[in-house]
Amino acid sequence: MQKPSEYMDYTYTQNRDLSWLKFNERVLNEANDPAVPMMERLKFVSIFSSNLDEFFMIRVGSLLDLSMLQKTMIDNKSGMTPGEQLKAIYKAVKPLYALRDKTLQNVELFLGQFEVERIKVADLTGKDKKVIQNYFKTQVMPVLSPQVISPHHPFPHLENKALTIAVMLKSKDATQYGLIPVPRTMPRVVYLPGKQLRYILMEDLILHYAPEVFEMYEILEQTVISVTRNADIQPDDEAFEVDENFRSHMKKIVKLRARLAPVRLELQNKLSIEFSSFLCSRLNLDLSQVYYSKTPLDMGYVFEIENRLTPIGRHHLTYPEFEPQASSEVNFGESIIRQIMKRDLLFHYPYDAMEPVLSLVREAAADPTVISIKITLYRIDRKSKLAEYLIDAVENKKEVIVIMELRARFDEINNIEWAERLEEAGCKVVYGFEKYKIHSKICLITRRDKNKLSYITHVGTGNFNEKTAKLYTDLSLLTADEAIGLDANLFFKRILISNLEGAYERLLVSPYELKAPILSLIRQETEKAQNGNASGILMKLNSLSDREIIDALAEASQAGVPVRLIIRSICCLLPGIPGKTDNIQIRSIVGRYLEHARVFCFGDTEGDVHDMQLYISSADLMTRNTEKRIEIACPVQDVRLKKRLLELLELQLEDTVKARRITSDGSYVPVEYESREIVDCQERLMEKAIHRAVVPAGETRSFKSWIENWIGRLRK
Repeated sequence: MQKPSEYMDYTYTQNRDLSWLKFNERVLNEANDPAVPMMERLKFVSIFSSNLDEFFMIRVGSLLDLSMLQKTMIDNKSGMTPGEQLKAIYKAVKPLYALRDKTLQNVELFLGQFEVERIKVADLTGKDKKVIQNYFKTQVMPVLSPQVISPHHPFPHLENKALTIAVMLKSKDATQYGLIPVPRTMPRVVYLPGKQLRYILMEDLILHYAPEVFEMYEILEQTVISVTRNADIQPDDEAFEVDENFRSHMKKIVKLRARLAPVRLELQNKLSIEFSSFLCSRLNLDLSQVYYSKTPLDMGYVFEIENRLTPIGRHHLTYPEFEPQASSEVNFGESIIRQIMKRDLLFHYPYDAMEPVLSLVREAAADPTVISIKITLYRIDRKSKLAEYLIDAVENKKEVIVIMELRARFDEINNIEWAERLEEAGCKVVYGFEKYKIHSKICLITRRDKNKLSYITHVGTGNFNEKTAKLYTDLSLLTADEAIGLDANLFFKRILISNLEGAYERLLVSPYELKAPILSLIRQETEKAQNGNASGILMKLNSLSDREIIDALAEASQAGVPVRLIIRSICCLLPGIPGKTDNIQIRSIVGRYLEHARVFCFGDTEGDVHDMQLYISSADLMTRNTEKRIEIACPVQDVRLKKRLLELLELQLEDTVKARRITSDGSYVPVEYESREIVDCQERLMEKAIHRAVVPAGETRSFKSWIENWIGRLRK
């Protein structure tokens, strides 16, 4: 039970949303790093923008809902009400728009030197001008649906993040307003002929020719606008009939998202107070919720531009190509199941390839000793091999149980489609859990060999997703440990009978059996320090916001426990506050790959590794994960793998390139080291993966061809 808010100590904590905005600024700063290739810098601007979009849709939308409640809600890290948080957010976001504009201007200036250029229609001359003018008249103009706002033509619904041209018109009688939705059926990017990669965005093209669309009027002002809507829908809080199919319910929920209340209006050109006020009145927004941006209001086109680069352009403008490597953990000439029965295996994506995990499911689907496969799926690839292998298993008369979480935000449609396909194939599909979102990453393979049951368990920090396994850093543990297998079996049983309560022997499982054990492990280290014994806490997380865990870490710090944290994103704990968090150090790493793995280490890292307790987990230490989701933390027991994990974490703590230190005011600053050695931990891990990779003597083939050859031998 937490203390009442009036007794909370806010001296060593900060608001989660303001912390997140500082993190996203950190992402944008990657676009200003001269060491980052130019196209990658453009992608960081795009990532910053999509992050900010989601932030407004979810966090700002949620706070707006809370601000309308009669009951006052107080943030237990800052003491602010929802209204006060919104004011602080609006104030903090404004400078980020200016920084993004300046950043994009610099990036595009440099890209122009490599003949990659976004062109303004007004700057076109000669043949280029004629080509674009003809394209607009023949291809674009016929599909536009302009509208003048009047009593007979009311202000239309503007879809979430849809681009629209808004104009102020002068007619004989009075000032009027008009809208031109940018058609989503048209290509977003129009390419100019020639060897250079020159392009025009569709909204800029329509904006330029708006006077021709409204030829009967004089245009006084015009701009591109985009409305961001509240997307914080929690299906488990919605009322729906008991006998209504949950999958059908989710389809309705997803459709609702596009029609929810606006939370932000973005403008690509500054407008008069009169025009801005008109738009705000129709959208029920305040002027404080209006943001001006010189940057395109939807940066999703960047990845299309990258795909158009020539091989030479790609070489100069993008990161050097890296393919996940064949892990030395695995003997590719031997059954993966037999190897796991001998020893635990650990894979670190994207440095290690995901193929061994896929091969495990594929092998299990055909293995006559396998009787069942049970798995939780949160976000999977649209072209998921793993899902196909589950279907193969059903066809081979295995019992396949899929716990499909339909509420994976913004992936609902993909999950619904896969759920339908898996169900049609004969898998038993369960749609999550009524009160808690299932975020755990676990797969249990049950075998019966000579009348004896045995288990292969996979527990990971990331999704079973072949695409993100090449983009996110995650960990996957494969083990035949009987106690973990029995725990996994119990976990699936409890999910299926809708009863989550009860302890486990090895696994830590939220919402009932994860937070308390972690608090106990923190206090155990605190007691060690108080008794004069060596102690330590080392954690790698995406986010930290759970107040009880923050307070426990602060207490451990003041008892003398060295607390070292690697936190990529939200961090509500402020380090180095005298008398509060003296012994806490926090690092953040933002680089080529999204740092996504969660690792909890308790014990003296310089002592005997046998005495350390290490866990990998799907859970961040946020209240939503520890109390409101179903998450799993799994112990790593093999000493060999413990050492490997500690080496990984120590390498990240030594990073001098992509690491930033979080200061006592929550700012990110470059890490200062006595040594001048340059350490980019992600670059080092790629080098190590290549060095460790298994390549048979005399072979120069790619990993893909090697695994295909191995599968072919298995079939024979």
